[in-house]
Amino acid sequence: MPSLQTRARVHVTTISDRCELAPGVVLLGLHAPDLGKAARPGQFLMAIPPSGAAAAVALGIYEARADRASILFFVCGKRTSELSTLRVGDTLACSGPLGNGFDLSANPRDVAIVAGGAGIASALLPAEALIAAGARVRLYYGARTQALLVDAQRFADAGCELHAATDDGSAGRRGYITELLEQAQDRPDMVLACGPTPMLRAVADVARRFGIRAQLSLEETFACGVGGCWGCVVPLTAESAQAPNFPREDRGGSDVVFARVCKEGPVFWADELRW
Repeated sequence: MPSLQTRARVHVTTISDRCELAPGVVLLGLHAPDLGKAARPGQFLMAIPPSGAAAAVALGIYEARADRASILFFVCGKRTSELSTLRVGDTLACSGPLGNGFDLSANPRDVAIVAGGAGIASALLPAEALIAAGARVRLYYGARTQALLVDAQRFADAGCELHAATDDGSAGRRGYITELLEQAQDRPDMVLACGPTPMLRAVADVARRFGIRAQLSLEETFACGVGGCWGCVVPLTAESAQAPNFPREDRGGSDVVFARVCKEGPVFWADELRW
């Protein structure tokens, strides 16, 4: 996977628009010319709560076009609660874009994007990029309830084929979204997935059994977001192009190394992870 990292920096942005897509789910539009132009599908930013009383929080970049970028997040703790109080005209400092995003360089023609819950925040940019390149894109979207299938119509309007599953059966299939992926009559060329770890493991298993390469955007709590603290590592085959530069196995090293989710990731090829 070629490096998609860009030169990240701190941006002092202005909240340009705000809406609540569902109770506890907030979409903040940011006036951020440099960030909007630099962000790539699957990258994230570290948002700094304005009070300074809480550490920065990693959030997927939802939209990035011209002077505007946006973040979509579920309110689930002190940091996101503080961010949810921001209103139009307020300022928000953030660093980014960070990390390596999805590798679309193979120009796949038929792609399944699997998003679970808050993972939808990393799904729109790759979906738009693939559709613009003429690919067929299927969104497999899972959530607890119909109300939490936030912005689903946005993806349908963009040209995605929408497949939904909810825990309570209030929309789409009742059960796991990975079951819909597994039961698809025709197989995609590639799978992209973003969501909770159990879902990502299930996607990796489906992709392995059907011989489809899959890219997984891992969820993790970051301390620094730039690879300095090595607090968010995941085991990765040493042969991966994303593997950090450690001694090779034939030089006394190992065939598995630890990669930083925030630096080498957050997106990894499923078949290269050694969970």
